[in-house]
Amino acid sequence: MAGPKVIIKKYANRRLYDTESSSYITLDRLAEMIREGRDVEVIDAKSGEDITHNVMTQIIVDEEAGGANMLPVAFLKELISLYGGAMQPAVPSYLEAAMEAFKKNQKALMTGAFDNNMIAEMAKRNMEMFGTAAQAFTGGAAKSEDGDDDVAALKAELAALKAKVDKL
Repeated sequence: MAGPKVIIKKYANRRLYDTESSSYITLDRLAEMIREGRDVEVIDAKSGEDITHNVMTQIIVDEEAGGANMLPVAFLKELISLYGGAMQPAVPSYLEAAMEAFKKNQKALMTGAFDNNMIAEMAKRNMEMFGTAAQAFTGGAAKSEDGDDDVAALKAELAALKAKVDKL
């Protein structure tokens, strides 16, 4: 239910103006619109600059500060460590692909095809693989005594997950 893009203007007084409804809205209302699947773009009213990224980041900061705590500390540390490094340009594409994969599996997650432990294990392995890739890009090759066993286990786990998804 994306519908047409909604333009939100942000004024110097930090007020947000929804051009679709011709009314001022709060940051909470903007977050609600995003959760509803609305396509929004936030522009600076004076300069016309697209500030959508900054405003969405502020929504996440507010949610986390309010106790949502959806982003684990280990993830945040890893993300912070990637700023300014060789992997920084690859991170947005990786995170977008990971979120798309999550959204594709969301229906299966909601119907109970996967349990929370399996999700946590998948996330842990994704972070490990991302860390290994980051080390490769920064020159520190990750060495593992049982690297072949890890690859074989990942392939087996991937095959089992693919079979479950195919059944859906």
